[in-house]
Amino acid sequence: MNLRQIEYFVHVAESGSFSRASAIMGTTQPAISRQVRALEIELDRHLFHRNGRGVLLTDDGTRFLTYAKGILHQLDGARHAITGSEADLVGKVVIGLPPSIGQAMTVPLVRAFRERYRHAELSIMDALSVTLQERLLAGRIDVAVIHNPIPSPLIDVEPILKESLCLLTSSRTTRTRPVAFRELERFELIFPGAPHPIRSLIEAEAARHGLKLKVALEIDAVAVILQLVAEGYGHAVVPYNVVRSGMSGAGVVARPIVKPTLGTMVALVTPTRRPATLLAAGVTDLVRQVLQTTLAMKKPAARKA
Repeated sequence: MNLRQIEYFVHVAESGSFSRASAIMGTTQPAISRQVRALEIELDRHLFHRNGRGVLLTDDGTRFLTYAKGILHQLDGARHAITGSEADLVGKVVIGLPPSIGQAMTVPLVRAFRERYRHAELSIMDALSVTLQERLLAGRIDVAVIHNPIPSPLIDVEPILKESLCLLTSSRTTRTRPVAFRELERFELIFPGAPHPIRSLIEAEAARHGLKLKVALEIDAVAVILQLVAEGYGHAVVPYNVVRSGMSGAGVVARPIVKPTLGTMVALVTPTRRPATLLAAGVTDLVRQVLQTTLAMKKPAARKA
């Protein structure tokens, strides 16, 4: 096994085709095919399903891709550790952010990234926490900010803070007082589809109190949920950062949930079994700094009824 074989394999896997990998790398297709086949023979595993339209990774190929990319990233990091400064790092890093937090921290994060890394590429993936964790485990994300991550030996979880939850109601109502948790039984709620960390938290607490919640709609798009709340189609339980980031808009009122006050953990999550490049490690620190600064803003005060 050699680095050229690993590099060819990664390009074919990412492009989904030997011909596209050949065009990208400026190498003949037969040369790439021979190297990848030699790699498969050495590993005694088929890494690709080949068909007329291109290739798909086998299960073995998917597992090997994570380590192959890690090897290339480590090599790139070693080169720069010897020859370059942090500002000279090259490569691509992918960050996952949930919509509510991404709304508040994407711009300052991009600004800080551009100031520190002149030659690197940044990709920010916006998705719900469950999806972000799945993509992190699949090797598609280098670092993610996640609400209540599902425990796993495959991830490192660094809690940043606990964020209180509130009930979003259309501003057409005049009620802005705090809502006791038991009162949620009276509202028609709009939740993301299960499983979802905040929904799971609310439903578990409701079961503990013997409450039956009314889930009127299941919508995975946070922006759409907020629009539906503003139009009076239901209510939503969200972290306060949704309000703080301005996502809730003028048509929605936030009411604190009390007795008990519930919160969701906001955590910085990285993979345990994929070696971090110098770039990924530096960007993780950058995400931590911007996240702490963004979420340190004062929680909006509830208006009196």
